Amino acid sequence: MTGGKNILVVDDEQMIREALTSYLEKQGCHVFQAETGREALQVFQRESVSFVILDLMLPDLSGEEVCIQIRKESRVPVIMLTAKTMETDMLNGLDIGADDYITKPFSLKNLYTRMQAVWRRTLEPPVPVSSRVSWNHGDLVIDQDRKEVCKQEKPIAVTPIEWKLLNAFTRYPQKVFTREDLIELAFGLDFSGYDRVIDTHVKNLRKKLEDDPKQPVYICTVHGMGYKFGGFRE
Repeated sequence: MTGGKNILVVDDEQMIREALTSYLEKQGCHVFQAETGREALQVFQRESVSFVILDLMLPDLSGEEVCIQIRKESRVPVIMLTAKTMETDMLNGLDIGADDYITKPFSLKNLYTRMQAVWRRTLEPPVPVSSRVSWNHGDLVIDQDRKEVCKQEKPIAVTPIEWKLLNAFTRYPQKVFTREDLIELAFGLDFSGYDRVIDTHVKNLRKKLEDDPKQPVYICTVHGMGYKFGGFRE
C-alpha cells in the first residue's frame, strides 16, 4: 500500500500535479510537487521521498535524466508518466531504472493501482545500487550500464524479457515473485495470455545461467508460490 508514504509528483502541467496531489492525499499520502527536473532533484535530496511519479517531458532536465540521477543513489520506486507511446520509449524508461511506465491520458485509479503493485514488489530491501554486480564468487556478473550478462567470464545473450526478469530477481534477491508479479514485470498489466508462459521464460533463463538447470542455484522455485533469486553477492 502507498498510503502514508511521501510521494514526489514531477510534472510541468499544474492541472496534473494538482489532480494527482488531491487524489493521493485522499489515499493518506503526503505529496511533494515539482514542476521541473532540477526542482525534482532538489526536493528528492531535501525530503524523505518514498515514491516518485515522474513526467518525462520537462522544461529543463528530461525525466530520463532525472531518473538516471535518482538511480545513482536510490532504488526508490519510480513510475514514469508521459505522452510518449512508442515501445522503444517505454523500454528505454525501464532500462534506465523506472519500475513502471504509464502513458497519458490515464485514470487516477489505474495509476494508484499500478503504484500499489510496484510498492508490493519493493517491500524487501534491494541490493545496493551498482552498475556491475558479481554473484557467487564471479560465476555470474551483470553489468547494468552495458546491459551485459556473463557466466564464468563468458558473455551470454538474453532476450529483452529475460533481461527484465533477471533485473527483478537480482535487484531483490531472496524476494519471492509470483507468476503474476513476473508477468507484470515482463509484459505489463494488460497481458491477457496464459500465466504459465512465464515458466517458459524462466526455463530458458535457467538454461543460460545454471550449471545444472534441474538443480538451480540462481532462479529457484518456491513451491506453491513462485520463484526467487538464490545467488549470493560478493
